[in-house]
Amino acid sequence: MSANIETLDPQKDSSMLMQKEMINANYDALTDTANNGKKVCSTFVPGNLNELIQSFGMLNNLPETNAIQNAMRQQSGGMIQSAERMGHSEDVCTYVKADIGMMSKGNIAPNGKPMPNPDLLLLSYTGCFTFMKWFELLRQEYKCPTVMLQVPYQGDGEVTQNMRDFVVKQLKEEVIPALEQVSGNKFDIDALREQMRRSAKAEDDLVWVLESAKNKPSPIDAYFGAIYYLGPMFTAFRGTQQAVDYYRVLRQEIEQRIKNGQGPITPGGSMGKEKYRIVMEGPPNWTNFREFWKMFYDEGAVVVASTYTKVGGVYDQGFRHDADNPLESLADYCLGCYTNRNLPKRVDMLEKYVKDYEADGLLINSIKSCNSFSAGQLMMMQEIEKRTGVPGAFVETDLVDPRYFSAANVKNRLESYFQMIEQRRQGQSNMIASAR
Repeated sequence: MSANIETLDPQKDSSMLMQKEMINANYDALTDTANNGKKVCSTFVPGNLNELIQSFGMLNNLPETNAIQNAMRQQSGGMIQSAERMGHSEDVCTYVKADIGMMSKGNIAPNGKPMPNPDLLLLSYTGCFTFMKWFELLRQEYKCPTVMLQVPYQGDGEVTQNMRDFVVKQLKEEVIPALEQVSGNKFDIDALREQMRRSAKAEDDLVWVLESAKNKPSPIDAYFGAIYYLGPMFTAFRGTQQAVDYYRVLRQEIEQRIKNGQGPITPGGSMGKEKYRIVMEGPPNWTNFREFWKMFYDEGAVVVASTYTKVGGVYDQGFRHDADNPLESLADYCLGCYTNRNLPKRVDMLEKYVKDYEADGLLINSIKSCNSFSAGQLMMMQEIEKRTGVPGAFVETDLVDPRYFSAANVKNRLESYFQMIEQRRQGQSNMIASAR
């Protein structure tokens, strides 16, 4: 679930140019399967089995990413309305409706060419019931082979050996045979191991980049800016040498920003003075992404940690793809994704972020059509306020439906929130002064 770097370019850093070329080349490969002979697997970002898919020589296509691309090009609104005219409810996840609407309008990729029909639908269920209904609709449309990897929900907040064994058994008996049949290639565990070695290298550098936000000032924005940092990891490049190279270059750039005492790069250039350090919960709004971000950096607010950047893997919690235990590692990856964690575990993560990154507050972007994220967020905010003492606040938007982004309302709420933080600081200063 990443943004296209072309829509975000504030400055032409080497890593930005690299990612732009990678994403464009991937769409070119997807839309040229008639000539390159590649088979296409459609799957989702959370719990995606990119290394396994690539070990069979297949291409990976991600419906959520396509919806995001269309939103940032201001095309998703018409697609969503088209899906609603077809009978899909206003309350359905707007990623789904954007995807259905995209198909009804010719299924055109960002490069202007038609997307190929998938040869395989691979669902790794990770905490979002909508995924299953979405794939039912895609199966009706494409009539291609479909395989589902059932991933047990962490209801008790722990991954047990039984859970792991259950996922590995499905990989061996259902997923791998389906990939063999569709691709025409036999499973090569050594090829998978090599993919995972490269994944782990890239994951090390990604975690370093995300944790660089502990610096003051933070050299990155770990929500808006991190969206494109995560592009290669969350989509079609994890496990490739391209991803290893990208994250090495990105890390070098961030290291230089730290040496220079610089804040994040934004669409308006380097951010000015850092005034507020925020932890974010929930996905961003994509239709007004730049406008949303500008409301933050105009106020000197930088997001130092976010949960959305963990939706495709909780690498900063210690997980790495393990070449020595490849199938078990794939199971742990799926089981550990953020949306597959129960609410107490999510609260624990947020509490740790607030404390470790010395944040001034927790801000929640509550998404109208995403129950997987939005359910329980009020409880989460209240618990974080109780545990940490920092103020929390809500803004409300949607994923890719422009009808649910009210710029004036969001801006007013943000300004009020930053004033709340200032008043809290002033109160603390007065208490310290009185104690003296």
